[in-house]
Amino acid sequence: MKETQLSEKPQIGLATPLDQRSLYLRRQIVRIVECSKRGHLGSAYSLIEILRVLYDDILRYDPDNPNWAKRDRCILSKGHGCLALYVILADKGFYPKDELGKFCQADGILGGHPDYEKIPGVEASTGALGHGLSIGVGFALSALYDKSDHRIFVVLGDGECNEGSIWEAAMSAGNRKLSNLYVLIDYNKQQSYGTTFSVQDLEPFVDKWKSFGFAVAEVDGHDVAALKDVLSQGPLKPDKPTAIICHTVKGKGICFAENNLTWHHKSKISDEDIKALYDELGVC
Repeated sequence: MKETQLSEKPQIGLATPLDQRSLYLRRQIVRIVECSKRGHLGSAYSLIEILRVLYDDILRYDPDNPNWAKRDRCILSKGHGCLALYVILADKGFYPKDELGKFCQADGILGGHPDYEKIPGVEASTGALGHGLSIGVGFALSALYDKSDHRIFVVLGDGECNEGSIWEAAMSAGNRKLSNLYVLIDYNKQQSYGTTFSVQDLEPFVDKWKSFGFAVAEVDGHDVAALKDVLSQGPLKPDKPTAIICHTVKGKGICFAENNLTWHHKSKISDEDIKALYDELGVC
């Protein structure tokens, strides 16, 4: 399989090693696609460390009471990356791990995009790209009006940031100084059919978010310690929403899938593919 050539911009994350927990979560995703033979695997693998740190170290939630009023809200606006979210939610006990084997099956709750009405722990039905940040702005405003201290985290895809609705929501968040709102962008620099530089260049990306009234940080999106450090700081500025640009690698952890657009989504994953994925992740 031929790799897609990226821009000359450095790819933070290519050399970042994966620890045992990150490898374990990636194996769980392979077990999902082993049953379903389909899914956005490359898109999910760039997300794992971002979601892992949020659910392991940052978010306030109760798996036994998913609608707990004081919980932090996490919206995966990049809905096609849902395999990463599904394994995290199962790992945290929001639903039995047996559900992972029913992905995209008639008797399961896990579909190709997150469904708020079916899946415990999912805060919004996403997949039509560009909606998650607007929902997050509404959640953040509601929390302020209710004088609640819960926070809202929205995870965006970089290709998704081509959507005008993202920037309308960002303008609103900056104007209202929503310091309880955190936006994390999975900046793997690829979208479904090309690089972000060739399809619709987002650069200067940091300056764009700053111009919309956000405090901005950049981080290696596969460096667990770095992610934990920046997210543990709280809002980067007390009177602004926070944007964290997470430099990631699409397909991270699988050498033949990294930066390879043929792994953006597959509707037919063969037994040979499954074996190769397991081999890459150290499973015999």
